Amino acid sequence: MSARLAAALAALMLGVSAPAVTLAQGGPPADAVTDPALKGPEVIAFIGVKPGDKVADIVSGRFARALAAAVGPSGKLYAVMPAEVVKAHPEVWPMLQAGAAASNGVIEASAPPVNAMGLPKGALDAVFIRQNYHDLYDKFMGPADVPGFNKQVFDALKPGGVFVILDHDAPDAPLSVTETLHRIDKAQVIKDMTAAGFVLDAESALLANPDDDHSKMVFNPQIRGKTDQFLLRFRKP
Repeated sequence: MSARLAAALAALMLGVSAPAVTLAQGGPPADAVTDPALKGPEVIAFIGVKPGDKVADIVSGRFARALAAAVGPSGKLYAVMPAEVVKAHPEVWPMLQAGAAASNGVIEASAPPVNAMGLPKGALDAVFIRQNYHDLYDKFMGPADVPGFNKQVFDALKPGGVFVILDHDAPDAPLSVTETLHRIDKAQVIKDMTAAGFVLDAESALLANPDDDHSKMVFNPQIRGKTDQFLLRFRKP
């Protein structure tokens, strides 16, 4: 990937002005601003992000531009790309860096180990993770120390701050499906968050799909982009 193309993609992801470059197939890839299927405005409203907020986007990507716009120039977006992801997909890190460098200080990019993210303690209004919480349980993330990860998030949030999780549902399925189907049982997530000290604050069916029978891997062409997804908001007391 050329440096110029990487910068253009980063600009798309992170909400900064892209250099004049035309990408193949009609332009840069869609994100939460340009793809209505991602329900960007509705998800941002569900999180409750407002101007001036400090927000962490874990495995930052397709919602980064929308979140950066929501916090505005007086806010801060901590765009965290775990080192484990960078190892598997090294191209994402220079993209993230380029976008952050052009964001006038709104975006702070980092690539720490998932078990030591270095989030500012007691400073965040919201933390968001999209379609990657299940990866904490699979080989992609190590697997991670899941209770430790959730404690990092809990400690980083202000009292009243929220942790919002969007992921592919796998009702009543064992944790092994995080590896095989890249899904997770919503009940497992609620159990994890309760153990971490969070309170379930709200749930949305915004991205639910009752036609998904939950048996297919999320990258299967028959279901990709149309999985049954849960959207949960947990609050730190």
